[in-house]
Amino acid sequence: MCHTVPQYFPTRGARLASINSSTSDSSAEELAQLVADGVGSCTPAAERAALIPAELSSAIERLKAERDAVILAHYYVAPEVQAVADYVGDSFYLAKLAKSLPQSTIVLAGVEFMGESAKLLNPDKHVLLPEPAADCPMAHMVKRETVDAAREQYGDDLAVVCYVNSTMEIKSWSDVCVTSSNAVDIVSRLPQHNILFIPDQNLGHYVAEQVPEKNVLLNKGYCPRHHVITAEQIEEAVAAHPGALVLAHPECKAEVLAEADYIGSTAGIITYAEKSEASEFIIVTVAGVLFELERRTQGTGKRFYFPKTRPTCINMDMISLRKLVACLASGSGEVEIGLSEEAAAQAKLTLDRMLEYAAK
Repeated sequence: MCHTVPQYFPTRGARLASINSSTSDSSAEELAQLVADGVGSCTPAAERAALIPAELSSAIERLKAERDAVILAHYYVAPEVQAVADYVGDSFYLAKLAKSLPQSTIVLAGVEFMGESAKLLNPDKHVLLPEPAADCPMAHMVKRETVDAAREQYGDDLAVVCYVNSTMEIKSWSDVCVTSSNAVDIVSRLPQHNILFIPDQNLGHYVAEQVPEKNVLLNKGYCPRHHVITAEQIEEAVAAHPGALVLAHPECKAEVLAEADYIGSTAGIITYAEKSEASEFIIVTVAGVLFELERRTQGTGKRFYFPKTRPTCINMDMISLRKLVACLASGSGEVEIGLSEEAAAQAKLTLDRMLEYAAK
């Protein structure tokens, strides 16, 4: 339980009597920081989200209205950030949603490649990242010569399939983007026999197993958070919780996926746990997903466990509530398309093709 809440909020209230339409942005940022300071002693994600007071929510709504902004957040960011977002989802959902929103400004609480994707799909909109330094190491894990060599060897019978967790430059070298939720389906429908899957070797290996009729070439990239999880850790978790189902993300290594009862995207894992008749689950993906799992299964008695190496994304953890408020207030962290017009058009085309395949 979070025992600091009764002491914490009166103190804050004494310092900040009210945050409303006349309150300064700096006060809103200070209140956001106070909330962040108070979440450290809260274990359940739902408790962290519950710390957000009405005053701060009102301040955020005011800032959004002033900037004509909408807040999108990934499942892996802190619960209190998810709680103030207008939409929360995985990479595919956020990419698809960004293209349909009417607001002129998109504030994306996620890592850099997510902001880049939103900007490519909405070049005339302002896309803001609360923490521009929050990056995804895997997004950079492919070399241009790897792509060029494959194209030279296989010619027109090669499709370069790029996981959306990649930089816009890498997307510009590719033919189509995919996410963990649609990679198998899209690869199975491509006309080319040879597939270079970049940058994630683990998701690529999973796709290759599901689509054996294709010749899938693997790159050596990986997600550092998922790649360190071992089969032994899953076996230990199962021994500790013998009735629990193992739900794993396909960014994990094959040996880990072999232990899973269900393999799917972040959204897929959440939906599976929500609908399942089971009551205990071992979650093999980034721990930030716990907030949405708890929210969707509230009152059901369902329990969630993680492997011994609890997957936490240090880059997603950089995105704080205070940084989100500061971004809204100042318009900082704007994403720019740092590519030539031709390269940017190709990068956008890979995302457009993904959305077209997904819509069929």
